[in-house]
Parts: sequence; structure tokens; C-alpha cells
Amino acid sequence: MNFPSLLLAGVRWRCCPAPLGSSPFQALRNACCREKSTAPKKSIPSIAFSDENTKEPGIALEKLFSSEQQASILHVLNTASDKDLEAFKLLRGRKSLNIIEHREKFGPFQNLESLINVPLFQYKTAIQVCNSILYPETGRKKRKLQENRILGKLIKPDIGRERLKAVDSIVSIVFGTRRIAWAHLDCKMTVLDWQQDESCKMMKGTYLSSVYLEEMSSVISKMPKADFYILEKIGLPIQNSSLFPILLHFHIVEAMLYTLLNKTFAQAGQHQVLSMNRNAVGKHFELMIGDTRTSGKELVKQLLSESVLKAEPRVSFPSHKVVQYRQMFSSTEQNRIEELYDSLLQAVAFYELAVFDN
Repeated sequence: MNFPSLLLAGVRWRCCPAPLGSSPFQALRNACCREKSTAPKKSIPSIAFSDENTKEPGIALEKLFSSEQQASILHVLNTASDKDLEAFKLLRGRKSLNIIEHREKFGPFQNLESLINVPLFQYKTAIQVCNSILYPETGRKKRKLQENRILGKLIKPDIGRERLKAVDSIVSIVFGTRRIAWAHLDCKMTVLDWQQDESCKMMKGTYLSSVYLEEMSSVISKMPKADFYILEKIGLPIQNSSLFPILLHFHIVEAMLYTLLNKTFAQAGQHQVLSMNRNAVGKHFELMIGDTRTSGKELVKQLLSESVLKAEPRVSFPSHKVVQYRQMFSSTEQNRIEELYDSLLQAVAFYELAVFDN
């Protein structure tokens, strides 16, 4: 190659001193020495690691599952509807729709690796989804444990979900220092009975335990029969000594209700009386401002109106009792009878949080 050609080829040269006794041509060749670039070489990264859209790397999904398992997973991914996919907890919401859209746009999934190309799916997510499709029972067990933990925070004492789902009707009871109110609802969310009693005014004097028993027995005799009796669990701060008489009253009333209503406990050791977290009910209906629960009066008023105006109301009041309940509500509206409002809201929250799947 001649000298101009070397220059055109982009080879860099530097001049070095020519050794003595060399021919002109040899001197030229010796004087022009090729210089290697001292700049650091730019390594060409692997495509799998350089692409911004590439998901988290790891062992190929095909190596984690047998051919039979891969076929089962691909069958579900390629044939299941969005509703069927949502049966798997990890595929609820947008993920199931993304699978359907990817399938419609690019055709059936040919391999498990292509699952990582679906939006919202990363390597670890894809593995978890594949496992949940292969072993749905494991996912159900985990969901059941999670439901039990949530249920344990909501209701005391602990009770199985199966018993709750078999319930026909409940009586929700809320008591204060002057009155006791209760709401009787069946599993169709129909109000069968809803009233209050002001005969139990234990805070106006000093009473013996026998008087508590007489008063509470009288109130309970007016309550309807039900599968469960749900009491509002009020958490008053025990640090405030001025609240001690009220706190003691609540504990005595609660103990009386547990004892007198728990008919099946002595026979089979099964609780019929349960305590429900007051703040959990407040959060369910968005009645909480910080740690303080606000009045549920307006919400109850709305439920009464919807029972008449809507074809499928949240709560149904029998037509022959709607007028009676509305009059009762109006007569107590000025006095803000919170126990009456709360007994109804607690019953609704019990079904929606503890009994119904949604």
C-alpha cells in the first residue's frame, strides 16, 4: 500500500528519527511509524443489558419450568379471558388487560420469555405469575391467610370466614351512657328491625351488679333473634382518669351482652357475640378525620332516601316500615342520636367487610 493510501485509510502516523546509513526509502518507512491509539477502547455491551426497555435479567424462564409446565402456562395465557386471568391475584387489574392486548396485537405467546415484553411485567413478576398459574391453591391459601389477618383486626374473638358466610341475619348493637340501639339486617341487606332503648341509664347513680343484670335483661328481651350479635368496640384512652367511670360502664355492659346473648357458647363453645372495631367502620364509610370519627347521620339519611329512589339500593328498608323509620330518624335528628345511626352503619359494614367477598 502506498503512502497516500495509508493516509486515506485513516492510519495515524508520527515521525521518528531515521537511523544512520539507511536508504531514503527505508528511512521514510522507518521515520513513519504507525501509532496505536492511546484512547481507551469502548466495550460493546450486550444487547440484553444495554436496551432501556429490557426487563430485569436472570435465568431464562424456559429453564425454570419443564416443557409440560410451559405448555400449561402458555395455554392459560393464550386462551383465558380477562375475567379468567383476574382469578389469579397477580393478574388482577391492568395486568390481565395488558396480556389480552399483547395477545391481540402480536398473536399467541410462543414462549414464556415473551411474557416479559408485556407492559407491567418484569422478570420476577413473570416468575410469580407462572407459579400462580401452575399452583393456584398456593395463592388461595395465601389469600385466605391474609383475609384471616384482616378479619382478626376487624372482629374479636377470631372466627372462621365460613361461619360468617353462612349467616342469615345479624343484630348490630351500639351502646352509650344513656341508650342502647340495635339494627337487625339479613344477608340481603334488608333492615328487619331498627330501634333504640333509653331505659339503661346506668351513669346517673351508683348501681349494684344485680341492677345492671335486671336492666340489661330487660333490653335484651326486646332484641330479635339472630345468628350473630355485633357489638361496637369502643377504645377509650385509659390514661385519662376522668373517663374511668365511663370506661367501667362500657366494660360492664359489654360483659353483660356477651354473657346473656352468647347462648351457643356454653353448648358448643362457639361465639355468637362479636366485637367490631369502631374506627374500621368509620374508615369504611370515610367518616374519619385523623383519629376522630365524625357523625354518620347524613350517610344514614342518604341510605333511607336511596331505599325509596333506587331500584337496587345499598340497604333496603321494607316499604311498610320506611315511613316509620323516617319519622324515627326525623324525631331524633335534633338530638343527634349517634347510637341509632351507628348501629345501622355497623351492620352494613359487617356484611360488606366480613361476609361478602368484595
